[in-house]
Amino acid sequence: MDNSSKQNTDASPVSGQIFSDKESAYQEAVSSPVEDLKQEDLYSESPPPASYPEGVSPPPPEMAAPPPPFVEDPRRKILFLALFIIIILSLGFLLIRFLLSRFRPATTNNTVNITLNYWGLWEEETVFKPIIEDYQKKNQGITIKYLRQNPIDYRERLQAAIEREEGPDLFRFHNTWLPMLSGILSPLPKDVMADEEFSKTFYPVASSDLKAGNAFYGLPLEIDGLLLFYNEDILKGANVPVPKTWVDVQNSISKLTVKEDNRIITSAIALGVAENIEHFSDILGLMMLQNGTVLNKSLFICPDPKDTDCAIQALKFYRQFADPPNNTWDNSLENSVNAFAGGKVAMIFAPAWQANVIQIISPDLNFKTAKVPQLPCNQDPCPEVHWASYWVEGVNNKSKYKKEAWQFLKYLVSSEVQQALYAEQIKIRKLFGEPYSRVDLAKNLNDNPYLAPLLESAPRMQSFYLTSRTFDGDTGLNSTLINYFKDAVNSLIEKGASEESVLKTADSGFQQVFQRFGLSSQ
Repeated sequence: MDNSSKQNTDASPVSGQIFSDKESAYQEAVSSPVEDLKQEDLYSESPPPASYPEGVSPPPPEMAAPPPPFVEDPRRKILFLALFIIIILSLGFLLIRFLLSRFRPATTNNTVNITLNYWGLWEEETVFKPIIEDYQKKNQGITIKYLRQNPIDYRERLQAAIEREEGPDLFRFHNTWLPMLSGILSPLPKDVMADEEFSKTFYPVASSDLKAGNAFYGLPLEIDGLLLFYNEDILKGANVPVPKTWVDVQNSISKLTVKEDNRIITSAIALGVAENIEHFSDILGLMMLQNGTVLNKSLFICPDPKDTDCAIQALKFYRQFADPPNNTWDNSLENSVNAFAGGKVAMIFAPAWQANVIQIISPDLNFKTAKVPQLPCNQDPCPEVHWASYWVEGVNNKSKYKKEAWQFLKYLVSSEVQQALYAEQIKIRKLFGEPYSRVDLAKNLNDNPYLAPLLESAPRMQSFYLTSRTFDGDTGLNSTLINYFKDAVNSLIEKGASEESVLKTADSGFQQVFQRFGLSSQ
């Protein structure tokens, strides 16, 4: 080996060093156990100096191996970063959970507990109990508290409670009350029931009555309206068919009315006065609608612009049944429903629900119902106008749980639940329950002699704010308009005034009421 090679070898790192001939002795020395190492040397901060066998020199300082550089494991940084993120997220989750627990209803097993207060009118608690219990089972955390209300001044009490923010979350109201309750009713969310579904599910009168602007404000659980009630035994005994037109009614008067000394013993039909005829305003309103009166505008507006006396003609026709000497009714007789239940009048007009009342008063009375008479016509089929009066379920606009309330009402108007409600109702009402509001369920009641005529009439029903027995209070829309009609009829009897003059007075009052309830623009 030449000198240049030797110089390169001497300058190489330790790992490449060529040991001297004494290499084997050195290896043996450093690999042998160290027997004389003291115990305290094991824990000293620096290792004891290395010893070498005799004759073996330690390597020069410049050839000693340097300590390896410190290199941090990158996985430790990732681990610490992940741990930091987990801690921050955990603290954030705990903070959010704490805040939610302070500002949301109490929870049980992560289910929100919501109580919906429901004001009803006609149904006993036992009717709704199984329906509510079934809904609560299907909707954990929802509790429905049903409270039946006294109907007297119901509308006024309802509004007052809601204004005090003590009212129910959902409640029953009459189909004619929308103008009075517009400020407290919540609009039906379209994701609960779209407009198209509403129109297909219920009768046209519901779509007309319950819509304001582009929203519906209630869901009907029933349909009802005027029917002709007739005593089958009296009509058969006099060989009188059930009237289909108002001319038929006129022709039946002489055959069905029985008098003694000008005193009415048996009446053909309860018409003509205002004081003792149940639902007189409904009947007179129906006659005016059938004759074309545009009631929501004026008592003097008719389909033909040249004609202004359609309401006058209807009032004259109504009054003739109480005008002597051919009268069949007067103010000396008892209430029309009681007289019918007692077999003292052959025919009356009333909503279907009165059938259950009559059955309670007189269980053995043989009576049935028919569609209300229409004006005679030469068309086929003849256009028909029927009178609607029904109740609706709505939601308080101030409720904290409007969406949940609407979802419960959507459940109530489903086909299955309406049938279940009907089954509970007939356990209490002997003749029938509330007639279904759903068009697709009408066929289920076609064999009921009391309801079949009603459901046949329902597609052609109309309504107006002359509906009686809605319990809207003395200042209510219906009660105020009815009082104007009552004054008009009584003025014909007591003062001998003309039909035109009394209707002008009534129309003036109507316009004031329309303005008060925001109906002037109709």
